[in-house]
Amino acid sequence: MPKASSDAKPADSRLKRKGAGTGRKQTKKAAKDPNKPKRPPSAFFVFMAEFREVFKKENPNNKSVAAVGKACGAKWKEMSDADKAPYVAKAAKKKEEYEKTLRAYTNGLSAGKEEEESDKSKSEVNDDEDDDDEEDDDE
Repeated sequence: MPKASSDAKPADSRLKRKGAGTGRKQTKKAAKDPNKPKRPPSAFFVFMAEFREVFKKENPNNKSVAAVGKACGAKWKEMSDADKAPYVAKAAKKKEEYEKTLRAYTNGLSAGKEEEESDKSKSEVNDDEDDDDEEDDDE
């Protein structure tokens, strides 16, 4: 009889120890804030948004996202810097708007944290006092 069971056992234990030989601890990612503003699109993505509409009108039967991306990339490479200029300008304008909203977001976030910390400390103090009062009532 073959020794399949003894060969499979070490392989199974190696599979269970995922990341054991890497030498680093796996860290958890911080949760993303859904209120944080999204990053602005680059000039290529601004161009791609317009190109996608034109491509769909010209090729209504095309269902492939990859075909649209390839055609867009080829068209972008063919364009001169003068042709790309309006898209670069639109992307720069969107980037400025993003930076303004991000500054407002971070300022609001930092102000909100200060308020939360002060509120937490007050509530913790109140909780401690309530706990002391409850202990006195029990006696």
